[in-house]
Amino acid sequence: MKRSHHSGFTLIEMIVTVALVAIIASVATPLFKMQQQREKERELKTALRDIRAAIDAYKRAGDEGRIARSLDSTGYPASLDQLVSGAVDQRDPKGRKIYFLRRVPRDPMTRSPAVTAADSWGTRSYASEADDPQPGADVYDVFSLSGRTGSNGIPYREW
Repeated sequence: MKRSHHSGFTLIEMIVTVALVAIIASVATPLFKMQQQREKERELKTALRDIRAAIDAYKRAGDEGRIARSLDSTGYPASLDQLVSGAVDQRDPKGRKIYFLRRVPRDPMTRSPAVTAADSWGTRSYASEADDPQPGADVYDVFSLSGRTGSNGIPYREW
């Protein structure tokens, strides 16, 4: 009797291979999710830094007399959209505008297509306390509206 050799995998080999792939996938999934969270946190830090720098530049331009403002004004913009629309440079003979942001970045932690980028942020007026930020007549600071906590243990609202 002649025996034929069939090449291929046995059922045991296939089960072991599938089990190994499942173990590798179960390890990789949490790492992938953590990487996604860190990327969003990086986006949040960058957006906060850009908006805050633009608010400070607007205030500085007002203090230098480059932007017209009333005597009772704090010098901070009335809204985040004002940083994009700009303000007329009082020192420019042609009356050109000074722009502080190209666009208002969207809060990466509260992505909602129904909300505009400017409305995705919480705003704090100059008159409100740091412990209890409230919107008001101006925008002194911004914060995330997300109720989640960052990977560093600090809530995104406090970044």
